[in-house]
Amino acid sequence: MTGIENIIHYLKTYQGKPLTIMEVCGTHTSAIMKNGIREHLSSHIRLVSGPGCPVCVTPAAYIDHAVRFALKENHVLVTFGDMMKVPGRTGDLYEARSMGGRVKMIYSPLNLLDMAKDNPDTTFVMAAVGFETTAPVYAMLVKKARQMGLGNIKLLLAVKTILPAMEAILEEGTVDGFICPGHVSAILGSSAYEPLQKQYNKPFTVVGFEGPQLLTAIHDIVQQLEQGTSSVRNLYTSVVTKEGNKKAQELIDEVFVPCDEWWRGLGLIKGSGLRLRDEFSDFNAVNEEIREDEVVMRGCRCTDVITGRINPDECPLFGKVCTPTSPRGACMVSSEGACGIWYGTGRSRL
Repeated sequence: MTGIENIIHYLKTYQGKPLTIMEVCGTHTSAIMKNGIREHLSSHIRLVSGPGCPVCVTPAAYIDHAVRFALKENHVLVTFGDMMKVPGRTGDLYEARSMGGRVKMIYSPLNLLDMAKDNPDTTFVMAAVGFETTAPVYAMLVKKARQMGLGNIKLLLAVKTILPAMEAILEEGTVDGFICPGHVSAILGSSAYEPLQKQYNKPFTVVGFEGPQLLTAIHDIVQQLEQGTSSVRNLYTSVVTKEGNKKAQELIDEVFVPCDEWWRGLGLIKGSGLRLRDEFSDFNAVNEEIREDEVVMRGCRCTDVITGRINPDECPLFGKVCTPTSPRGACMVSSEGACGIWYGTGRSRL
């Protein structure tokens, strides 16, 4: 047998202790579904999705702020397309646009520079959602806007950092090992996971998005757990280094500082967000905090999905009142949300 055939045989015949492995990144969830990875695993190996979809963990109150800016005179709310259907308490951005709100979808935050320069009487509010992968671009936007003297660009911030969220999940004790997010790891470096690995004695494996790569990563994690060992393994060395992208890290540190942040479905996680440094605070769209009662979800089990307690199809609303065309929870909205992936690729495969 070839190397990958040996790996598949090992994973399919594994009969040891039941294990739960979390893929943190939504792109990994999609790749696992598209490649039929679960079909090659023993029933003793369970893969669960994590909170690595930024759209899915954006609080409802944040959407309410975005809707208000879209409807505000002389303002334009600028966003990525997958934010349009995220439900807030007062509707979503599609509904805001149907009421006359000004909402513009873009591919790069840097597009705001020309927009703001050409329309000096309009304030452009960027729905700045994401993780460490998008934070450097937002930082660059702020620095260039400052250099160009553009005071009509504002950030509505909901930038989160993944390590505190992973620690919160480790504290729950439901996960035995992690498939680390590939894109975020390219910024952070594989060494970023070492403190968590040492503290919780769990395996962390960084990997790409091809089927054989994912099977190799799962094999690596299962073997470590079966042998009673744990380490940080980087199987994505073509993209991820031990130190990460130093220039991107420096850019983030120059413009942002850590802060406590609310996660939809997870609540407040200490030190899990990024806010603008005081010297860049004039780019803040709002300065008020989101209260806990504004992020409580009712009627769906997104919280259980992104913490690995259940699979998406175990939610009673899944595929019934909650679908991609009419999402009840944020996990069904995004192309990287676990429920949206399970409803599309996952359902067709299963």
